[in-house]
Amino acid sequence: MELCVALDLPSAKENLTLAESLKSYNVWMKVGFRAYIRDGKPFIEALKAINPNFKIFLDLKLYDIPNTMADAAEEIAKLGVDMFNIHASAGAVAMKTVMDRLTPYENRPLVLAVTALTSFDEANFQSIYEKSIDEKAEQFAKMSYENGLDGVVCSTFESRAIKNATSDKFLTLCPGIRPFGEDAGDQQRVATLELANEEGVDYPVVGRPIYKDSDPQQKVEEILNVISTF
Repeated sequence: MELCVALDLPSAKENLTLAESLKSYNVWMKVGFRAYIRDGKPFIEALKAINPNFKIFLDLKLYDIPNTMADAAEEIAKLGVDMFNIHASAGAVAMKTVMDRLTPYENRPLVLAVTALTSFDEANFQSIYEKSIDEKAEQFAKMSYENGLDGVVCSTFESRAIKNATSDKFLTLCPGIRPFGEDAGDQQRVATLELANEEGVDYPVVGRPIYKDSDPQQKVEEILNVISTF
């Protein structure tokens, strides 16, 4: 299990200050829509300058026609990030097109597919996908696995079933982690680190419980100490 810290603060300065406070830890840094649209490639370069061993997860959730997604994936690979994601809803052709485009890259980033956003509750999800979260997440995961992706983004509650349906080596990255039972905020399906470990989560994503803490460095230290016991 490897900790992924969500850099979701309102400004580049705040995010970089947070990263600076965590520079002694070789953790993953999640760069999302707001940060990347606002701060772009220089922000990723600034993170690497703080700690070259930070691993960067570019969380843009690509979803478009297959060739456009592949074009974007190739540009992402050129950025030197370590992981990015696409929407599983884009389908098998899009998945295969993206992975084929990345074949020439010797050290390509990991590619994950988003199954069901953790902001969905069961009723809202079914109103769109007409299946339960569990059922559809597993279906999306199998499709992703069969088309060469490295893993999926899902909630902790789908992680074990997804690995059982694919492979123990098929990665699960799970947002909505509240390490010590913190407030759920706008997430519907949240979990503790202990539950994430039981469910085989590879990358627990922690945002608010870290950056809203009065001492983010201490909170990360506490989280890593728990992870080290697993």
